[in-house]
Amino acid sequence: MKDEKKKYLLFIKALIAAGLLLMALMFLACGTTAVKGTPVKELVATKPELAEMKKMREADKLELAKMSKVTENSVFDTIDGISEYRIGPLDVLEINSRVGEKTATTLVTVNGLGKINYSFLDDVEIAGLTPTQLDALLTKELSAYIKNPRIDVMVKEYKSKSALALGEFSLLRASVGGSSGSGQIFLKGKTTLMDFIALAHGYTVNGDIRRLKLIRKGKTYVINIYDIIAQGNENLNVIINAGDTVDIPELPAVGEKVFVMGEVANQGVYDLKNADDLLSAIALAGKFTDEAKEENTLIVRATEPGKKPIVMMADCEALLERADLSQNIKLRDGDLVYVPRMVIGDINKWIRNLDPLLDWIFWSKYNDIVDKRPF
Repeated sequence: MKDEKKKYLLFIKALIAAGLLLMALMFLACGTTAVKGTPVKELVATKPELAEMKKMREADKLELAKMSKVTENSVFDTIDGISEYRIGPLDVLEINSRVGEKTATTLVTVNGLGKINYSFLDDVEIAGLTPTQLDALLTKELSAYIKNPRIDVMVKEYKSKSALALGEFSLLRASVGGSSGSGQIFLKGKTTLMDFIALAHGYTVNGDIRRLKLIRKGKTYVINIYDIIAQGNENLNVIINAGDTVDIPELPAVGEKVFVMGEVANQGVYDLKNADDLLSAIALAGKFTDEAKEENTLIVRATEPGKKPIVMMADCEALLERADLSQNIKLRDGDLVYVPRMVIGDINKWIRNLDPLLDWIFWSKYNDIVDKRPF
């Protein structure tokens, strides 16, 4: 009898333990545990990072603005307010010499040392000169042999200076009736970024023109072409130099997303373009449930693999009821918006409990998006 009683008590204890374990698992699976994150007004830990990112962005903006306003580079020079091409090795020149009514036309190729032979002149160094400057030089030098020489210089073929087009340029994609072209674009004078895109036949429908990359001397600048097209921001319409690389990456196979979970009517995954801030994301996810602690809404943002994500807290109650727009944080691709049911204080435990979910959201696509994310 005692053995049966003991077995019964053990059975009850085991049943209670199993019930508690099941409740705990359901509790974690439903994601109803909350945590006090860092209020968006008091982001101390992220301030140095955000300040450094802002500093880098501002520095790059200043550099791009300067690059859009240059009056000369290795491709062109400005003479009397008019930009002219700088002649270089392998360019083919057409030199016209006029005597009375007669005109003698000579095609001359600039050699690898940037020199030409013409008429009575040998090894004339002309690399870096414009056609106008070469015209003046030849006229002066030929005056020792010819009375009042009249010379006209034109560039017939431009072969000395080029930039490279990579990625989603139409020129690089096979056309219906032919093959794709080379990514080497020869420059014929002052060429802006938009000019360069036109020379490469524009971009394809798969091109992510919000993240065009300009690579110059080992440094990469990320440029949003929409800012030039839609907003007319000429500070981003940089002037291309010889040796530049312009890369239009392909749009991600899966569009940029944000995740809204917790105590909302419609948990789910939403396009970032429709939910680019907290208010938009909450609006798409529908109303809060009765148990929601909207004043403790969390935004979880990945940093990099192996590092703890940033957890921010926004007061959606203040945002919605008092129009406190300081709570309306801008969202990024991969952000998790989480509306809790209750508040606990152990952030590390909360993150550990959600590790599998965070791994799936953040790190599975980290390698695919880290190079495409503008800073």
